[in-house]
Amino acid sequence: MIGLAIQIGVIMFAARAGRRVVRYFGIPPVLGELIAGIVIGPFALGVLPLPGFPNGLFFVEEFAGNLAVSPELYAFSIIGSIILLFTSGLETNLELFLRYSVAGSVIGIGGVVASFALGAMTGVLMLSLPFTDPVCLFLGVLSTATSVGITARILSDQKKMDSPEGVTILAAAVFDDVLGIIVLAIVLGIVTLLGNGGGSFDAINILAIAVKAFGIWLGFTVLGLIFSKKIAKFLKIFKQSYDFSILALGLALILSSIFEANGLAMIIGAYVMGLSLSKTDIAALIQERLHGLYEFFVPIFFAVMGMMVDIQNIFSKDVLVFGIIYSVTAIIAKVLGCGGPAMLLGFNFKGGLRIGAGMTPRGEVALIIAGIGLSWGILNDRLFSVVIMMTLITTVIAPAFINLALKIPGSGTRKDDDREDSASANWEFYSEAITDIVTDALLSNLKAEGFFVQMLNIDEGISQARKGDIILSIAESENTVRIETSKANMHFVKTAMYEAIIDLHFTILKLKDQSYTDKLKKELSDVYGNVSRDLINLIQANCIIPDLKGETKEEIIKELVKRLAYKGKLDDFELVLYDVLQREKIMNTGMERGIAIPHAKSEGVKETAVALGIKKTGVDFGSMDGEKARIVILVVSPSKRHNLHIQFLSATAAIFTDYTIERIINAESPADIIDILRS
Repeated sequence: MIGLAIQIGVIMFAARAGRRVVRYFGIPPVLGELIAGIVIGPFALGVLPLPGFPNGLFFVEEFAGNLAVSPELYAFSIIGSIILLFTSGLETNLELFLRYSVAGSVIGIGGVVASFALGAMTGVLMLSLPFTDPVCLFLGVLSTATSVGITARILSDQKKMDSPEGVTILAAAVFDDVLGIIVLAIVLGIVTLLGNGGGSFDAINILAIAVKAFGIWLGFTVLGLIFSKKIAKFLKIFKQSYDFSILALGLALILSSIFEANGLAMIIGAYVMGLSLSKTDIAALIQERLHGLYEFFVPIFFAVMGMMVDIQNIFSKDVLVFGIIYSVTAIIAKVLGCGGPAMLLGFNFKGGLRIGAGMTPRGEVALIIAGIGLSWGILNDRLFSVVIMMTLITTVIAPAFINLALKIPGSGTRKDDDREDSASANWEFYSEAITDIVTDALLSNLKAEGFFVQMLNIDEGISQARKGDIILSIAESENTVRIETSKANMHFVKTAMYEAIIDLHFTILKLKDQSYTDKLKKELSDVYGNVSRDLINLIQANCIIPDLKGETKEEIIKELVKRLAYKGKLDDFELVLYDVLQREKIMNTGMERGIAIPHAKSEGVKETAVALGIKKTGVDFGSMDGEKARIVILVVSPSKRHNLHIQFLSATAAIFTDYTIERIINAESPADIIDILRS
């Protein structure tokens, strides 16, 4: 247990470090976790002697089957794969799968069929095995997976999410995922039959296996969808959202075990349970509540997959040759399998190439299937290395390939399409927090209007909303929201954004209700606050003005901001002044007992800065007790860095007591005021 705990701790740090490194080069984070696993694994740094681990931290004396890690560590990774497929099922837009895009369904089917056939044929040619051999069938399944998150990011950057090609790719990817799961179920059924010594490969036998595997998948899926609302109602008996979210995952684990016991993979059961709950009112909440578990377990899965890669195998001649051929075949399969049908459905060569390129990247599901193949003994360590190489190559090459295809000038359709005449609109907000709130309000309003909203890339904040012919691509980044759609729908987009902001405005007005805010403000006068020397030290003698000249609160605030700027505390005087005055407009900062605390967070300052001023005759700051403010404490802090802003505000009541206030007002110098505060 000591070793396992240390292993998991090291994996967590390595996986996060790998993600940071690859993001710098524009590579998907999942590959960073995979590469981190390769680096620290038992075929690389994992066997270096360490104190307490003479053979290395990840040394395994005897491999369990084809696994190069301990069964306990592999078990953690399996939980990660179940969570990943369960959340993928929750995110699947079932309505899109059932109702939208004939072109998407045909292209998705074409991509799966071509990828499976060419992937299996590569095994036939390279390994001299029959097409129906489990190894060849598994190479076919591995070739079918598509990682649409990478494509979605590129389409968004190129403002092509709403193009005919972009919409078709995203629709086809949904069919691709579901069909890939079905094909995996059938192949595992065949493998189970062979493993039990059960039969020959005649047409009737294969059909029986396919019907059984497909029947189990379809049966549980249909039952899950029929009873989804009853399942959700049962889960909600437990009331707390964290409780029913964890129990939803519990159901996914149970169903995963049932599928595994019937000769199918655990991930299929997890996906079915996620798909069953995807249209319930608790789906989004389950995703949110399980996010912490996702971020813990899923990186462990990808790192463990990397740890099972023997570096010597990757650089051996036969694996390199096989890996490159398999990768090229995988790319060609998607280009032909998806691009070919696209050209029969109204797209020209350029459009077909763009769609084929958009479907080429492999990712998470391919790695999960590879792990299943290794654990079932279908793939050996060399073939596992081939699959990892294919996943790396297709995922790294895909962005450049897609960008190149998108940059070819001209329309991708044979006929003019309204979506070619696309438009985009940008809204910039004051902060990232406001941007998040506005985006959430917009998506909520769209769902209420009957739109089907699908998160395409969580890390990059890319979503798509569809209803009939209206297709909106929504990208959120820091302080900006960008929406792409056809010009004909742009007025609807602007109206939707306007209404979302108006709704938030009314909500804030209710929050600003005078009686409510006055009550909260009154409670801030409690003198029992936590005061530390760090907070007192924020008030410096050179930022104290014993005799303020201003006669209005605006003049007083400007005088104090000028003092901070003069003493080098600010980066941008005008921005800080604007932010403080804007905060003052929202709500008066006059407290009680002659104290006012104008304050704001601003990008015009790098560290929390405090200025203190005294106005013996007092200035009206809208204090709750009607008294004029005689001591004014200005507090400004950076908006995006660690600071003591709230801690200082909460401590002011304890710092400026009645006794302290009178002594400060009558002090002869700034140095005396500092002595009073410190004493």
